[in-house]
Amino acid sequence: MTRRTEIHPDLTDPRVGSSLFSHWRVGTALRQRQTVEAIADTWRRRPWPTGDLLGYHVYAGHDTATLMHYSQWTSEQAFEAFARTRRQERVDEIDTAVPDIERLGLGRYRHYRSRERVAGDPRVPGLVVAVRIDFAPEAAGRRSDWIDTVLLALADDPVGHAGLISANFHLSGDGTHVLNYAEWESAEAYDKTFAAPGEGIGSPTELWERVRTYPGFEGSTISRYDHVLGLVP
Repeated sequence: MTRRTEIHPDLTDPRVGSSLFSHWRVGTALRQRQTVEAIADTWRRRPWPTGDLLGYHVYAGHDTATLMHYSQWTSEQAFEAFARTRRQERVDEIDTAVPDIERLGLGRYRHYRSRERVAGDPRVPGLVVAVRIDFAPEAAGRRSDWIDTVLLALADDPVGHAGLISANFHLSGDGTHVLNYAEWESAEAYDKTFAAPGEGIGSPTELWERVRTYPGFEGSTISRYDHVLGLVP
């Protein structure tokens, strides 16, 4: 069976061998809601497709025009088998309910490291921030070292980013970028962290300067989301 849940995914689940992120442009806040319900109805009318799919989650962009999808697979091969046999019927049903969805692409990732939730932390994320960090082709092999540096910088000042619940870094399969799936207590906590000068994320410390000037680092793109749908077996 397929079950709907409001529980956020565990991005550090050791069973996850392949993390897939994709984005759809649907155009308006109304169509965001309609598409989410179409996805939920389409999936809940069908049995859970395979034990190799651990969870499927959907997020509404604060731009009111896009949706982000995150699915956890035991392997990329398991996803490919699903895509060949059971994916298209779901896509067709969703497209019938909400026509003219623009699918912007599928990204394949491997979870590398996280700044994990503190044990016993009861907070439910009120904001999910997806940060894409681009690297020059010659720096593909150094992306993990850049992530290690970010985690050192975060550990150096745990007070300055008190609203951050977790940060989960993924390496793209094509070698071009890193994706950070960050859970925040709220949009207000996120804004407060980056509005305040001095301590915290991006502050003028030696470690954050290394992050900003790392060889091959080409910039980042930040997108804000609300978790709106979880589907699990």
